[in-house]
Amino acid sequence: MQLYCNSLTQYKRLPTREVKIGDLLLGNGHPIRLQTMTTTDTMDTIATVEQSIRCIEAGAELVRITAPSKKEAENLLHIKNELRKRGYHTPLVADIHFTPNAAEIAARIVEKVRVNPGNYVDKKKFELLEYTDVEYAEEIDRIRERFTPLVKICKEHGTAMRIGTNHGSLSDRIMSRYGDTPTGMVESAMEFLRIARGESYHNIVLSMKASNPQVMVQAYRLLIQQMDAEFGECYPLHLGVTEAGDGEDGRVKSAAGIGTLLEDGIGDTVRVSLTEDPEFEIPVCKDLVKRYASGVAIGTNIPAIEKIPYNPFSYQRRECFEVDNIGGKQVPVVVADLSKIDKITPASLESIGYRYDEKLDKWNISDTAADYVFTGHQLLDFALPGMLKVIVYAGAWAMAADKEKYFPVYNASGFVSAENKHSKNFVMLDCFSDETTINNFSHLDELANDPSVILCFSSSRQHAMPAVRRMFMELLQRKIQNPVILMTDSSWETADEHLIHFATEAGALLLDGFGDGIWLGMKAKSYEQLEANKSATSGRNYLNNTTVEQFVNATAFSILQATRTRISKTEYISCPSCGRTLFDLQETTARIREVTNHLKGVKIAIMGCIVNGPGEMADADFGYVGSGVGKITLYKGKEIVKRNVESEVAVDELINILKEHGAWVEPARL
Repeated sequence: MQLYCNSLTQYKRLPTREVKIGDLLLGNGHPIRLQTMTTTDTMDTIATVEQSIRCIEAGAELVRITAPSKKEAENLLHIKNELRKRGYHTPLVADIHFTPNAAEIAARIVEKVRVNPGNYVDKKKFELLEYTDVEYAEEIDRIRERFTPLVKICKEHGTAMRIGTNHGSLSDRIMSRYGDTPTGMVESAMEFLRIARGESYHNIVLSMKASNPQVMVQAYRLLIQQMDAEFGECYPLHLGVTEAGDGEDGRVKSAAGIGTLLEDGIGDTVRVSLTEDPEFEIPVCKDLVKRYASGVAIGTNIPAIEKIPYNPFSYQRRECFEVDNIGGKQVPVVVADLSKIDKITPASLESIGYRYDEKLDKWNISDTAADYVFTGHQLLDFALPGMLKVIVYAGAWAMAADKEKYFPVYNASGFVSAENKHSKNFVMLDCFSDETTINNFSHLDELANDPSVILCFSSSRQHAMPAVRRMFMELLQRKIQNPVILMTDSSWETADEHLIHFATEAGALLLDGFGDGIWLGMKAKSYEQLEANKSATSGRNYLNNTTVEQFVNATAFSILQATRTRISKTEYISCPSCGRTLFDLQETTARIREVTNHLKGVKIAIMGCIVNGPGEMADADFGYVGSGVGKITLYKGKEIVKRNVESEVAVDELINILKEHGAWVEPARL
């Protein structure tokens, strides 16, 4: 195996052991399974059954239910029996945190149990603990003593198990030795896996979830490498970005993380953790997985790579020089495609973050305003905002009276043969297209390190990411340091399909440090379909997208935010709710977002209970965590600021804390 997957240039599923969950087979080349988790009170049997049925009918192949104590674990029997009575035989999964005794009950009832190695035996008090090697080994023995009974029960009853690490709930012991790192996440799971293997129990699935897609992707890759090195085989992997949030942002963050791994053939089951009703997660899972259901994902003519010239386990942005405001230490730019608008006017720019105020005769520029606009063959007949730059085809640029106002875009051969060039030129390369036999490296030497050239990488393949990534490797090997824009066209139909395509194709590259900007577009037919149904781009999120261009521009900035490469808005680390949640999470998230969505760069965690709540504060600036019925605990980082705040006033108290710590600004008046 090459590092963490079979191939970086051809789509091949990662071989994994076969796991049986009831009658469902997982891993070993079986279809990627879809799952979700109920949000009802587990003690409310009928409500849980009816929500489970909605999920199953939406397409869920596994349904997870929380069992925080023995009584909920025991009630799983009534839930299972009622579902069977109604003709539903979908496997059920018990979600366990803190309570081994509940896990042991559930393992005798349902088809699968999930345990969190961060809190099954160890506790989390945010204490730095120092162990000698002998003391550390004694702690492992303590885990073995407490965990082995569950392993034996699962083995006896044919119950499957997921060892599910969460970045937000690593134990103090793991944190003290490995830090808040992907390596710590992997070791947390491996300790439990080694114990299970010692009992010859292999009906196991693993997961490495984090709210940060960068951490999540690195952890899964490291886990695969570690399993292969230690055991010579891999167990099936459950993919997910935890606390992804809701609406557009939740979908983008999930697609960036999950899609990056799926592109490399990694993953046997997926769950998209949205702060929405669980049945709404399944269509997103379907959109993610269906991209890999046929041979279109298989590459045929991408040159193999013998040695990876970058570290896929640690983020480092590719080094390049600056051309204008692109590359170097600059944040990635956004290029907005307006070329499909028949007549571009000042009003057209509103969709990409520029609003003209006639009374004041000035442009108002939002935090998500595109840096460049591509107009195709159109030369604009009005004064532009000072910051906005225009890209046109080379032929249109040649016709422009003011050639400094516009930047030309060429294909590689057109640029090489052009007589008149700009001091800043965009040059497109179609990477290893299925439709061409041209040597894609033929022009690289002529373009290499030309200080006027911004490369624009795309591929005509339906799955372009491996081809574009291979071209980046060629740049690294040849020490070519031109900045590169990621060009991604979508030929899908629905808004969610486009969003997932963009987030997967561009997000996967950005997470590995590749790309100095993104340029998202649509094939003509796809654009026309979405333009005819513009309402489909609103209502899933908190943006009122009135045009296709606005939807695509918002998606571009969401991708950069999700990959932590450019922060342009408030970030919400919001859990998907479950039976442990102590308040209406969807309503509360909407209320908090409504009053804080102007706080650029601030990260706010909104967590339903204490399972991951305090731990996720490590990745948030402020936190709102359920601590009892109608009670909220408020955090600054991982430090508690106020306990047991009444939920009716908790949002106001959160705003006060933001003000006290200098994170609050008054929203701008429109």
